[in-house]
Amino acid sequence: MQKLLLMTLPLGLVAACSDKNDAAEEKLERAAETSATVAGPTPAALGLSEAQLLDADIVGSDGREVGEVAQVLRDASGKVERLLVELEGPGDRYVHVPILGLTPVVRGTDTDLQTTMTKARLDALPEVKLPAP
Repeated sequence: MQKLLLMTLPLGLVAACSDKNDAAEEKLERAAETSATVAGPTPAALGLSEAQLLDADIVGSDGREVGEVAQVLRDASGKVERLLVELEGPGDRYVHVPILGLTPVVRGTDTDLQTTMTKARLDALPEVKLPAP
């Protein structure tokens, strides 16, 4: 019985952590969508509205997706200075990507943001922990 309990304990911890992460991601998404709604269609950065920035994927110079924009972050004056990006790959890893160095790339009806950073450079950025829900 003790062995069974010890074997199932880590699974319960993983599920609890996953639930916390999911709740934090949902809270972040709601806050980002609310901010985009309040900002309206006015261009926020790179000629794109906040909603368009949130819809954009981050792509490398080869056009491959390397991340998704999760949140638009502004400085004290209200100017967009960086984006919170969820990187592609195993697990949920978030980093801040400066708006400088990003270029809008239109493909059909989609607009992506191309970065000059390599995937390795993005992976080397400090991880941003989402606040607890």
